[in-house]
Amino acid sequence: MKTRTRRWIGCAATTITTFRKRENLTTENNLAEAVVIERTFTASVARVWKALTDVEEMRRWYFDLKEFKPEVGFEFEFTVEHEGMKYHHICKITEVIPQRKLAYTWRYKDHEGDSLVTFELFGDGDKTRLKLTHEGLETFPKTPSFARKSFMEGWTQLIGSSLKECVESDDADRR
Repeated sequence: MKTRTRRWIGCAATTITTFRKRENLTTENNLAEAVVIERTFTASVARVWKALTDVEEMRRWYFDLKEFKPEVGFEFEFTVEHEGMKYHHICKITEVIPQRKLAYTWRYKDHEGDSLVTFELFGDGDKTRLKLTHEGLETFPKTPSFARKSFMEGWTQLIGSSLKECVESDDADRR
């Protein structure tokens, strides 16, 4: 089943698409649904790719990474504190197609589960459509912190506000 919803954030539209796995439609926290967010930016594919793959740029909109290399097999980590809990993220890059696709595993130290985050870029003149997919959420603990809603809110903020500001700001072209 595929559902498509259009929402307004600021003055630009965000299209959110969700996919449900047929075998598990009724999990308590809707963890079986992948999070898919599509967003169009007024920025070139090269500019958005740089924001997704350059560690200095990533620190502006994503998380405080020690290092990052867009190479298959590269592992990176970061820790986020949320509501008094620390979540140590461990990720490993699984696919890189320069200026088109970046994918990496996403898991948490000391928690069950393993998921996959994929960024896909599509050029359209001086604009770029980004499609983010985060799948495998149903493998995480069945608690509110790992609920699909939490991931949807987090990615919507990161992609819809933080990344947008990073790639569309006045100083974006100078970086």
